[in-house]
Amino acid sequence: MSRLLTSKCDVIARGYLKTIVSSYCSISSKNSSSTPPKTFPKIYTKTGDSGMTSTFTGERRAKDDNIFQALGAVDELASLLGLSREFGLDNSHPYTDHLQRIQCILQDVNACIATPFSSAREAHLVKTEFDSRHVGELEEWIDSYSTHLPPLENFILPGGGKASSSLHVARTVCRRAERAVVPLVREQEINPETLKYLNRLSDLLFTLARFAAKLDKRQETVYLRPGKK
Repeated sequence: MSRLLTSKCDVIARGYLKTIVSSYCSISSKNSSSTPPKTFPKIYTKTGDSGMTSTFTGERRAKDDNIFQALGAVDELASLLGLSREFGLDNSHPYTDHLQRIQCILQDVNACIATPFSSAREAHLVKTEFDSRHVGELEEWIDSYSTHLPPLENFILPGGGKASSSLHVARTVCRRAERAVVPLVREQEINPETLKYLNRLSDLLFTLARFAAKLDKRQETVYLRPGKK
């Protein structure tokens, strides 16, 4: 009797399961026929395969043009600041929100770089206008963080923990981005305020590197001229 009941239960269960699966397939079929599948834009466009790409104004230039050299350097800087921010968050450092704001403003810097005056229309310039008050904000932050640091009397070597070291690396990339922007400003292709911002930003990153080392209770290494071997 037990085997008979078990057999009957198995048959009922299999039939019930078959009904559920059949119903689900029917519903899925109806949904798929009435709702078109979602499409997503592809990350690749293939328009740069020949070594040419476009500015915001639509102008086509070679990828090694000064415009794109500067764009790449600022993009690298923003990425490094993301890494520095993560190291700061790991140690609960208080400046991480400032780093995120700077990353956003660097997007505005790149918008200016990608909009050379020589091919820009008024509508382009209005969309990519750079606020000169950003420079003053950096100066306020530098002054504020500097009050927590001892006076700088010697050259110091980059180091002082992961957070501090990453900020030193970001500082050097910031200087490279600044050098890349110089010829564009000299040729009057972009707003000179972007150059001022990068110049002041490297000073802030140096200050933050020292501040991070202090927060992590790491000693700054002072440069000493090596003796002859």
